[in-house]
Amino acid sequence: MRPTTLILACAAALIATAAPAQAAVPKIQLVKVYYDSPGVDRRANASLNGEYAVVRNTTRAAIDLEGWTIADQTGYRYTFVPGQVLKAGKSLTLRTGQGTSGTSTVYWGRRAYVWNNDKDSAYVRDANRKIIDKCSYNSSYRDSVSCL
Repeated sequence: MRPTTLILACAAALIATAAPAQAAVPKIQLVKVYYDSPGVDRRANASLNGEYAVVRNTTRAAIDLEGWTIADQTGYRYTFVPGQVLKAGKSLTLRTGQGTSGTSTVYWGRRAYVWNNDKDSAYVRDANRKIIDKCSYNSSYRDSVSCL
């Protein structure tokens, strides 16, 4: 091999290995956390439900969420019940307060807020407790964070 060809081959190999790897998109992805509900925080159910997290199924198949969890950094944890299936490409909103759960919105049933208004982290874990996605924020100047 000629020296110039060898140098070019080595340089190409170095560039190819130096490129940063793209993180794989999680199959259940946090899309948004609305951590500071509108208005004054007085624990009214409407205010509690103004605080929510949205997840999306990024796959081409339905995912059974039974045993999956969404939690904050403190450890407040919502566990999905049997029969909660998220269809391919669809989103699901978890609201903090009380209500009637369905296919696109579920309710935590809490009477107090979960997400801190200044900084916190949201975690999605599968039924084996493996972290599938995480979204953090550190701002009291906004009401929500896009996790994409």
